[in-house]
Amino acid sequence: MELKPVGQTVKTPAQNFVGDVYLTPIHSGTGPSRMTVALVRFTPGARTNWHSHAVGQTLHVTEGVGLVGTRDGTVLRIRAGDTIVCPPDEEHWHGAGADTFMSHLAMLEARPDGSDPTTWLEPVPQDRYESANRL
Repeated sequence: MELKPVGQTVKTPAQNFVGDVYLTPIHSGTGPSRMTVALVRFTPGARTNWHSHAVGQTLHVTEGVGLVGTRDGTVLRIRAGDTIVCPPDEEHWHGAGADTFMSHLAMLEARPDGSDPTTWLEPVPQDRYESANRL
């Protein structure tokens, strides 16, 4: 058993996010585990760019109200207590609603070779984000 101290919260890189988003690392597995867990906090209107994960991603909302969208136009309104499973290689985005904060645990696995499991893409267009908020 090992007790790990809370990691330092960092502001996420602007090239992958719109708005102010903060990440606190919780766990980064070392063989045989490849599990990575982080607490991600989104300010109102903040969101990720389009992205995908080689081995998928699970999100568990801890606070607030947010949105998750996929390329086919599906949008889920998510609330504290909800868990969302994004399958491997599905292009998606997630973030806070326009007028609310949202926090979630982001859980994913590294690729078996240890390389970055996330492929970052372009920002979600503002009009698409705004229409998602009206659902």
